[in-house]
Amino acid sequence: MAYSHHESPETLTPLLEDDVVDGAADYKGLPARRSTSGGWRSASFIIGVEVAERFAYYGISSNLITFLTGPLGQSTATAAENVNIWSGTASLLPLLGSVVADSFLGRYRTIIAASLLYILGLGLLTLSAMIPSSQLQVLLFFFSLYLVAFGQGGHKPCVQAFGADQFDGQDPEECKAKSSFFNWWYFGVCAGGLFTVSVLAYIQDNLSWGLGFGIPCVVMILALIIFVGGTRTYRYSIKGEEESPFVRISKVFVAALGNWRTSPSAIASEEESRGTLPHQSSEQYKFLNKALLAPDDLMKNGKMCTIAEVEEAKAVLRLFPIWATCLVYGTVFAQSTTFFTKQGATMDRTIVPGFDIPAASLQSFIGLTIIIFIPIYDRIFVPTARAFTREPSGITMLQRIGTGIFFSIISMVVAALVEIKRLQTAEDYDLVDLPSATIPMSIWWLVPQYLLYGLADVFTMVGMQEFFYDQVPNELRSVGLALYLSIIGVGSFLSSFLISIIEDATSAAGQTSWFSDNLNTAHLDYFYWLLAALSAVGLAVYIYFAKSYIYNRGSTV
Repeated sequence: MAYSHHESPETLTPLLEDDVVDGAADYKGLPARRSTSGGWRSASFIIGVEVAERFAYYGISSNLITFLTGPLGQSTATAAENVNIWSGTASLLPLLGSVVADSFLGRYRTIIAASLLYILGLGLLTLSAMIPSSQLQVLLFFFSLYLVAFGQGGHKPCVQAFGADQFDGQDPEECKAKSSFFNWWYFGVCAGGLFTVSVLAYIQDNLSWGLGFGIPCVVMILALIIFVGGTRTYRYSIKGEEESPFVRISKVFVAALGNWRTSPSAIASEEESRGTLPHQSSEQYKFLNKALLAPDDLMKNGKMCTIAEVEEAKAVLRLFPIWATCLVYGTVFAQSTTFFTKQGATMDRTIVPGFDIPAASLQSFIGLTIIIFIPIYDRIFVPTARAFTREPSGITMLQRIGTGIFFSIISMVVAALVEIKRLQTAEDYDLVDLPSATIPMSIWWLVPQYLLYGLADVFTMVGMQEFFYDQVPNELRSVGLALYLSIIGVGSFLSSFLISIIEDATSAAGQTSWFSDNLNTAHLDYFYWLLAALSAVGLAVYIYFAKSYIYNRGSTV
């Protein structure tokens, strides 16, 4: 039996050991009970708030390029760069938000603060869309846009980590539920996004940008109310009194650097003196074992690095080759909200006479694919694969990520072929020099590349979420999810960088740019072929590092 540390055994109802969740407390600060806290009940509140947040985010991002090239009057290339820079910033800021959560405020308080900031940004964004075109409008728009990015930066990694915290990884049943949580989490996120791009894009294009930005603001207010409503059911991580994980990991790298001249025999002698068996210290990144021989001043202060701390640092270091080789996926990911949308705007979008589908609405096919395939993946593919591989999740996390990268390559190949067809159609009908004319080619030709995007997401995006959550120290799980998000952020920056370089190179000496405002004379197909080639190289390098990756905490999934 166990008793709360807040009350004496005489006054406290005893807690069954099996009912106590180690390292977790309830909203009163008492030991969390498995029977009354956490699990799918709590996770459903958190999934609900994330669905609303993604609704708000996609309500801005999915059609942002249309607002920039329309009311703000920017060129296609400039607008695409601005979208990528903003998306990249929004995806990198979770690194800051996760540090604030894991080191200071905690995930629950960070989510509350970030939601308030998010709502403020959406409110100002709505106001900016309603005022007349002026320099003030531009300044207010971009200020509020980046305010939303800061709110998202605190919200995104903490909500997902907080949701996964509702399942005890040490309990066999809850461990399986946690793996399933990442699938259904992404299912909910994409369900919210599906409604956004199919409805809000129409409102923004045909009714009012103010209304199109105002609705997400109202939804975020409701989301915050829902999240607070689940407060009594949540499990909250208990912070220990040990050193911050940032301090522990930094100390290892500093000590290893300070002893870089140390001989291997000295390290082996130190390991032996501490009673360390050979298999306890992994062979990978052995240079960090030099941290075991701390400088004299650290030894006197009792700050020597332990074997556990060295292994923790190695676990974090192992993540970076995987992170770096996934960046090309983030670059491909950026295209669905920029050039795909601009392509669709030039094509025949008529559904019925008098009604044209907004070009941005085709992004709903990404979400639709995910909504269809995640249940198939979770309920059919995983059990089937498990029977052959004996892996609890069917295939390993890294195999899942690599499969998605492969599908992203196919999506770029298909996108290039469809663009060649679109350019040929424009030429056949003598529309090359008429950029505002509708090309007699149905927008449904773009659907396959969106479907392949969605299929890639089912594998790579969900795989990266679980991988970076699972493979970092427990105290850094918000940071782990921020690392996954930063892949999309850095990928957006890389996309913007490529666009800028290619724009300068291909428009020199009076040549026609690949990204000309007249897409009928541009060459987006060349850009897609380039991304497909870069992705193929990236996948080859990824496979090399993935095959040598050593899973942390004995994980094999």
